[in-house]
Amino acid sequence: MSSTPTLKVLYAEQVAPELVKARGYKNKHEVPKIVKVVLNTGINAEADKNQIADIQRDLGLIAGQKPVLTKSKKAVSNFKLRQGQVVGCCVTLRGNAMWEFLYRLIAVALPTIRDFRGISPKLDGHGNYNLGITDFTIFPEITVENVKKTMGLDITIVTTADADDEGRELLRLLGMPFRRSETAKTQAA
Repeated sequence: MSSTPTLKVLYAEQVAPELVKARGYKNKHEVPKIVKVVLNTGINAEADKNQIADIQRDLGLIAGQKPVLTKSKKAVSNFKLRQGQVVGCCVTLRGNAMWEFLYRLIAVALPTIRDFRGISPKLDGHGNYNLGITDFTIFPEITVENVKKTMGLDITIVTTADADDEGRELLRLLGMPFRRSETAKTQAA
């Protein structure tokens, strides 16, 4: 039997009560929470089966569950793309797997990025956060020796927050390393 993820305990014991205190929510269901995390990567349309299998394996190692291959819906001759051809790979994480992945992302993967100064504090307008990673080898599950071709990774964190400031505050309290804005830097100095 698995124990409760560390980040989930942090959310329940510290983040949710602090959000209630700061924002004055009257109902516990008003408190924003994370619904799911979606990992997505694109695959070159001219990639062979071995390359597709390697990308699917690597994304599965990062996510902890088997990813789904996404296929093109229609043919585009300018891109040498046929209908039904594999163009991407994605996985949706919910529950404990989502919390474990977020913990590994915040505590292990992001700090290993070279010259890391934080991530952009910009959300999508609906309280959700999108993060693009150019090199997936920042995750400790990936051994660099086995990687033939590096790939980028898109991470979408979906929350129940109605506004960007609520979603940003939720992620900040969970430990997301947001970049400080220029105005905050000048005020601190």
